[in-house]
Amino acid sequence: MKLNVLFVAILIMASCSKVKKKEDLSERVTNDSVQEKTQVEKFNLEVYDFNGFEKFLNEENDKIHVINFWATWCGPCVKELPYFEKINETYKDKNVEVLLVSLDLPHQYETKLKPFIIDKKIKSRVIALDDPDMNTWIPKVDATWSGSIPATIIYKNNQRAFFEQSFTLESLEKAIKPFLK
Repeated sequence: MKLNVLFVAILIMASCSKVKKKEDLSERVTNDSVQEKTQVEKFNLEVYDFNGFEKFLNEENDKIHVINFWATWCGPCVKELPYFEKINETYKDKNVEVLLVSLDLPHQYETKLKPFIIDKKIKSRVIALDDPDMNTWIPKVDATWSGSIPATIIYKNNQRAFFEQSFTLESLEKAIKPFLK
């Protein structure tokens, strides 16, 4: 009988311990969610229509501009983002500027895009292009662009190259090298 009472007491203590652990975990998850929501709310995403965005395509300031068109729903785009981040970090002292242009839909900015940028700790400048008239602005970016992503423009003053492809770090560095001369 004493053994049964001891066994029941141990079971009760163990189950209380598990409840406490679940409460702690639940509290941590809730705190993390609140913190992430606050970060998303505070994150200032620049949003442009094409007329406002076009200035980024034609800057003449001796910088090498690397402009990548991407979206969170595009697997190849997401896969290559770390390479653009690496370029941004490695070549910043060589006057290289990376601009990541999100083509996510406006209703996804708060729920997908901003949390993605925060979660992935993206340090490159990210802007959103919100202009539904793609048939008008895509050929203005590059006459050969079909509209598929990822797509990248690299330019310095009047020297320009357009790539409708995914990059590896090596191929991205190779594409930038001619502009470094």
